[in-house]
Amino acid sequence: MEFQHKPVLFDEAIASLEIRPDGVYIDGTAGGGGHSKAIADRLTTGTLLSIDQDPDAVAVVKERLKGMACSTVVRANFSDMDRVARERGLVPVDGVLLDIGVSSYQLDTPERGFSYHSDAPLDMRMSKQGPSAKDLVNTLSWQELAEIISRYGEDRNAKSIAKGIVRAREDGPIETTGQLAEIIKASVPAAVRREQGHPARKTFQALRIEVNGELDALSDGLDAAFSILKPGGRLAVITFHSLEDRMVKQRMASWCQGCTCPPDFPVCVCGKKPKAKLLYKKGLAPTEAELEQNPRSRSARLRVCIKL
Repeated sequence: MEFQHKPVLFDEAIASLEIRPDGVYIDGTAGGGGHSKAIADRLTTGTLLSIDQDPDAVAVVKERLKGMACSTVVRANFSDMDRVARERGLVPVDGVLLDIGVSSYQLDTPERGFSYHSDAPLDMRMSKQGPSAKDLVNTLSWQELAEIISRYGEDRNAKSIAKGIVRAREDGPIETTGQLAEIIKASVPAAVRREQGHPARKTFQALRIEVNGELDALSDGLDAAFSILKPGGRLAVITFHSLEDRMVKQRMASWCQGCTCPPDFPVCVCGKKPKAKLLYKKGLAPTEAELEQNPRSRSARLRVCIKL
């Protein structure tokens, strides 16, 4: 199995963790194991817990880290990392790394059903469990589909795309990524079809987020990670689209917020103190050199906070 994920902002993310050789670290989205291997290589008496919900990823990471005494690999959703870490006596931890979103392997393996570039079974399940994208497009009403496409794809043509999907399935179930991509293409105005990029991109993103409950998992995962950090511990999060980045930015800002008393109060009466501080005020974006090597990294952003 060739599970390759081109880690974006790789050096910056690893450096941001300030890895101690005797520390305890969690890679909550192990993927192809690139980040996990880099962390493990820096440990001596420390411990690394690598988590991924994708069984293909878990198999690859176990093989990649085989023989490394510091390594524990678990199949789970990163939103559940606090439970997984506590069960193994690994709390509190020195650092957590989250690389959010779909991996290059998942996108580039047609049978996983994530991409509109190939005609393959319509799936999109990272965990290979639960309802698939095929189930959604063949059972939901156009109103429900439009809400998903609008909310998670931020596509202004959500209504016409959703109605096009419902019309198309009257002739038979929508089975493949290729079918769906063509239906979307036929459902948008000609001007949209002439724009750069495939008109199905936003709908595929929206369905993937819905199928995998990605934003709910991210919200829970951020809280889980912060709850098990020790004072001085670091949480590094790499996101790939605005919905994810907005959530990470706002959650970290809430942890960093101190006194909320009106500015005309002579003394603080709320007693609120910041729980964290930001390592990078505005986050980090990929360099031009990285963008040339990996165009998929264009929308990536790294945000890091330190628990006080």
